[in-house]
Amino acid sequence: SMLTGESMPVKKMVGDKVIGATINKSGSFRYRATKVGADTALAQIVKLVQEAQNSKAPAQLLADQASQWLVVIAFLIGVATFAVWYFVLGQPVLLALTLTITVFVIACPDALGLATPMAVMVGTGLGAMNGILFKNAAALEDATRLNV
Repeated sequence: SMLTGESMPVKKMVGDKVIGATINKSGSFRYRATKVGADTALAQIVKLVQEAQNSKAPAQLLADQASQWLVVIAFLIGVATFAVWYFVLGQPVLLALTLTITVFVIACPDALGLATPMAVMVGTGLGAMNGILFKNAAALEDATRLNV
């Protein structure tokens, strides 16, 4: 029932296949392993979850592009801040640099670049815990539009 999600134990008879990571509730049995390591069903499930968590959703690609432009804009605003405070207003270089660094810190696009992958990891992880496997981040994003 590990793969099907069945909550009740499934009775197995002689000759039936047993999937790894399932639990024997009574008695003892002998089995022959037909798949090991990366070939097992559990390993395939783990691989699917990891691939989904490592994929990029369309929203993440958009956030990456926005981050690139935000870096350029933040740099230009930072340079302009320094120029205005130091050259135009005649303030000390330390104040101009402090304000320039403040602009860089506030406008830092890292939050966009980190938030989206984190959401994908949490979403695919929660899905896996509830028996739902997402093929990739785009599938997770598409799932938000489902009416079930």
